[in-house]
Parts: sequence; C-alpha cells; structure tokens
Amino acid sequence: MRDPRNIAVIGVTGYTGFELATLLLRHPALAQPTFYVRESDGFHCLSQLFPQLRARGEAPLRPLSLDAIISSTAGAAFLATPHEVSAELAPKLLDAGLRVIDLSGAFRSSSPETFTSWYKLPAPHAARLAEAVYGLPELYADRIRSAKLIANPGCYATSVILALQPVAQAGLLSASQNVICDCKSGATGAGKDPRRDLHFVEVDENFRAYNLFSHRHTPEILEHTGLPESQVVFATHLLPVARGILSTIYLSLAAKQTPESIEKLYRESFAGKPMVRVWPAGKLPELQHVANTNFCDIGFALDAEGKRLIVVSCLDNLGKGAAGQAVQNLNLMLGIEEQTGLL
Repeated sequence: MRDPRNIAVIGVTGYTGFELATLLLRHPALAQPTFYVRESDGFHCLSQLFPQLRARGEAPLRPLSLDAIISSTAGAAFLATPHEVSAELAPKLLDAGLRVIDLSGAFRSSSPETFTSWYKLPAPHAARLAEAVYGLPELYADRIRSAKLIANPGCYATSVILALQPVAQAGLLSASQNVICDCKSGATGAGKDPRRDLHFVEVDENFRAYNLFSHRHTPEILEHTGLPESQVVFATHLLPVARGILSTIYLSLAAKQTPESIEKLYRESFAGKPMVRVWPAGKLPELQHVANTNFCDIGFALDAEGKRLIVVSCLDNLGKGAAGQAVQNLNLMLGIEEQTGLL
C-alpha cells in the first residue's frame, strides 16, 4: 500500500510549481517531497534551482522519469505540468497505484467534447475524465477524500464559483438577466513562458482585457454553478501586479432580498469551510487581504431595492487559485484538517 504522505511533484519550475514546493516543504504532516523536472541541469536538490528555499532543507531534485516515480515509495503525485503533459502522465501514475492531483486543465471537464472545444487539444482518456473529481473543497470535500484523481480548479473559476454558486443554488437569480463576471488577475496567472505581451514594459502601468468569450475557465464556471452559457458573461483582465484575483460579479435577483438575508446565505453556505471568509454586508475585500494566503474573501453590496447584487470575490491566484488549493485537496485525501500547512 502506497502512503500518500510520500509525495512526488512533477514540474516545479513555473510560478505555481514554486508556490507548491514552498507549501509542501513546510507541511507538518508530510515526508520530504521529491521533485521531478524535465531538465535538471545537473542540479540534485531544489535549493540549487531556487536558492530562496535553502532554509527548507535539501529536497531532492530528479530528472523526470516515470519509472523512477513508479518504483519509488511515492503514494501521491502533484502534476504542475501543461495540459497535454498531465493528460499523458496521470493515467500511468494512476495505473501504478498513485493518487494524482493535477493542477492543469486536462481533467477539469467531464465531457471530452467540452475539453476539445475550449482547449483546442485532443481530449484526454474519456474514462479518466469521468473518474476525476473537481477539486473545489467547499463543494466536493466528501468526494475529494476518496478520490484517486483530482482536477484542481482554475484560478478564475474558483473565485467565480465560490461567489456565485450559493446564490444560484438558492434559486435567487433572475432567469431573464445576464450574470456578469468581471475578473482581474495578476501576471503570474499567465504562466512563466516568455511572451511579448507579458514583458514588464507591456504590463506595467497598463490594464487590458483578454480572451473574451473564449477563456478556458468558462466551462468550469458553467458546470459547477449550473448556469447556461447564454446567461453568463465572463470577462478577464490583466492587472499590472504579480499575484491576486479580484472578481466583481453583477447579479439581478428574482425577488427582493435584504443585506441580512444575503449575508446569512453566504455564512450558511460556507459554515465550517475555513478557507472562505465572508465579509459583513457592505464591506468589500481587496487583493492585499488575500495575497500570499489560501483564503477566498467574499463581500457584497445590495442596492436599496434589494434586487441588484454585486459580489466581490478575492483570492491569490497562486494560493487558493492553484497551489494552496492543491494542498487543501491533499489534506482532505489524508484525512487531516484541510487548512493544515496553509495558515
């Protein structure tokens, strides 16, 4: 029997991989992880690649080898890899008896057709798509605990679903009005690959929209809020900051509500969910409140008529939007408190 406290991490050179390494190396319930990369450049420990991690100990860094991972004592693997790489590696690791937490989008959709349509890539193994559990602990904790394959949610999707799902599930939305999700992210959300549009001089003192009507997190939002695509307008923007997501969601309600009733709905929805912080009515979170944390902070404002609701959802795109949420999922798999190593 493999012990999931023994961790293999595949892919650590990107922003999310580095964040994941930082969290795992300080996690009190884990053995020291082993990190695998395609090109190790002769380095044998992680601190050679990232000197800022020297205080965390000499974590092993190995060239990527499936045989080496499978023959090791690892019981769980994190995939901080591109979608197509995760699609190739995850089934082989699962067949070898490891539990897998994938941080890419390869297994986030239960439909091969949806994946192909939005990602413009061949769909991963259809059987594995059906097996994967969407790793949003606030909604699916019970399924995550026993999951073999966890599809870690997208960062934008996490911020929108957590803000929108309680209202949608309660049947409060007007069916005749659009839901507008106006979302902004720091530049680390675009990844580490060099691109002209992400150069400092292109991002600094600038602000722009991108991927309108084509962002890959759209199907996650639709699937896990239950809303039709025709009702959701999802717009993404690039902020001139390193990290963080602020989503402002504009909602029309079917019947009059009060600030007290809306606050009660959110507090009841997230009762016992330690990584979501609901703000008092009329108080709104900011990026600085969640930076370098695994919290999603949710606040709202309701108009005087009680039928127009604006919800603001803030999180760190590398924390609750990626690596932190992956560790939260691991904690559930291990049967320990889900905030372990995250506070």
